[in-house]
Amino acid sequence: MSGRRIDRERLADVVLAAVVGALGMTVAAFDEDTTALDHVLVALASAALAFHRAAPRAVLAVATLLGTAYVVHAHPGPLSALPVLGAVHTAARVGHRGVAAAGSAVFLAGYVATGPGTQNVAERAGLLAGWFLCAVVTGLADRNWQAYLRQTEQRALEAERTREEAALRRAGEERLRIARELHDSLTHSISIVKLQAGVAVHLARKRGDEVPPALLAIQEASGEAMRELRSALQVLRADEPTGTPALLVERARAAGLAVDLTVTGDERPLPRALDRAAYRIVQEALTNAARHAGPAKVRVRIDYGGPGPVGELAIDVDDDGAADPARPPAPGTGLTGMRERVSALGGTLRAAPRAEGGFSVRARLPLGETG
Repeated sequence: MSGRRIDRERLADVVLAAVVGALGMTVAAFDEDTTALDHVLVALASAALAFHRAAPRAVLAVATLLGTAYVVHAHPGPLSALPVLGAVHTAARVGHRGVAAAGSAVFLAGYVATGPGTQNVAERAGLLAGWFLCAVVTGLADRNWQAYLRQTEQRALEAERTREEAALRRAGEERLRIARELHDSLTHSISIVKLQAGVAVHLARKRGDEVPPALLAIQEASGEAMRELRSALQVLRADEPTGTPALLVERARAAGLAVDLTVTGDERPLPRALDRAAYRIVQEALTNAARHAGPAKVRVRIDYGGPGPVGELAIDVDDDGAADPARPPAPGTGLTGMRERVSALGGTLRAAPRAEGGFSVRARLPLGETG
């Protein structure tokens, strides 16, 4: 969450507390029996609403106790319930339905117990009960609406990511198709030209004739064309990672994911296949954490070494997200591809929810003789 958004929310909470406090103090001022203690109770109960995001249950408890003390002492009208109504709504909004209902019941009990047993008090109590019910219902409705908005945003991000992956896959397939076409057509033709020019130059020199400059130019140009074509085919067929695990972590942080990277052991250049596998493992693990872990913290640990005569590259990616060991996810394309890469290099992979919550990816890849 950005600092600007946090500041806006804090300002909104302070404004809410100020408005409720102003209304409560105004109503109390028109009551001739209101004392200084009553004003203090109203002010404190209203001020507590400024902290409802950080501690909704505590705010509800404070507002309920102070509000009940106020009605017991001053016997005010129904508008005295405003601070408690606000606390009940905010508590229900974050899912504390039982606590919200209990706070409502405590305040209503205090309000009814302190008033005379008249029809007027019963009507006011019924009105207040309706208000509290509305506060709970609107809090739950707001909670469901926020959850729906988050799901919609997540689906939009997922759809965008899927489109990007599909576009990258199509681009890769197109590169391979172009590489095949170039190899099957141009490579064959240029090879024939180069071969024929080389034969002609060899025969001319064997007969003792002067080699025509045009023939030498054709031989040199065809050789250069073959080198350029091979270079172009290597680029088109390349499947190399575009960065390092550290760069992946930086990109994830820039996208809003809380990631810590720890590298231990003797960091050194790896064989191309092993380096590519390590990159893809970290990339897939961070992608899965961003998609499924929610607002979680992710720890990436890479260890160059390991016990025994043959060293190993250890890659651990753990998050404290919402994964549940009782409901392990079905292996998707990403996890399957990760497992195939590790198996091809003779390593081991464990990708599963953690017992303490969250998801863990642990890959072990042999480095070869450490001698």
